Amino acid sequence: MRHSTRIAVGPVQFRIGSDWAAPIAALDRLYANYPRDEARAADATVRLFAARPWRRWLRPSVHIGGDFIVPDALPLPLSMGLLAAEMGMNLQVALGWRRHLLLHASAAAKDGRAVIMSGESGSGKSTLAALLGEGGWRLMGDEFTLIDPAGGDALAFPRAVSLKNEAIAEVAARVDAARLGPLLAGTPKGDIRHLIPRPDAIAAMHEPVRPALLLFPRFGGAAAVEPMGEGEAFVRLTEASTNYVALGEAGFAALTRLVRETPAFGISYPDSASGIALVEQLWAETVR
Repeated sequence: MRHSTRIAVGPVQFRIGSDWAAPIAALDRLYANYPRDEARAADATVRLFAARPWRRWLRPSVHIGGDFIVPDALPLPLSMGLLAAEMGMNLQVALGWRRHLLLHASAAAKDGRAVIMSGESGSGKSTLAALLGEGGWRLMGDEFTLIDPAGGDALAFPRAVSLKNEAIAEVAARVDAARLGPLLAGTPKGDIRHLIPRPDAIAAMHEPVRPALLLFPRFGGAAAVEPMGEGEAFVRLTEASTNYVALGEAGFAALTRLVRETPAFGISYPDSASGIALVEQLWAETVR
């Protein structure tokens, strides 16, 4: 492709190509401090392309391609090229990664242990992970958490954090503006702005940690905690995994061990401060 870059996030080496320079330049800024290994073969390939040659200039629209595609996906305007690149990276991991059990979950680590948070879009798991990462925890990721099928450890996937709508101002008030990407207004998911993880999170992204706490957050309503049994946690995490079925027996064994060894809770919270307080409370009460 005309423009390209390579980015390593956790164990995944991406190769991203584009018909336009702008999305690659935006990626290179967000991921400037991530390791680069030009000699290593790519694990996942993303292509940002115009369906017709003239679409590179006339009302340019960005289609997302690569090793795996969603045939009916609608293109995005070039102004959202960075979002298209991030969506493409997530798509390739979600559909193609087989080395680890892949959970659609955010995670943060402290003292060599991890809290894993899984929930539907809008549950606030990305915001909680981002705020924990700014307050004494190591951000492991806001989109995916990888579980080693052999040993059960959690591996980080600390891509740039996708902040949405009200979370943008909340996090922006706490971080240096240089760590924020451009504001992408009016996307299919509302306003989006990316947060570059702290240098310590990037430097430690290859260090596995043991899961210590499973949380299923729900934003809205009074602050509350509800213990969750192994069966319910297991079912919820199968629904949150894109490769559980593909991994077969290895996926079943990894997920069974995770829910048996890791206490799980559902939490509700009315605002981020309450959510963080609940995470810290449960961590202090359950992690030894």
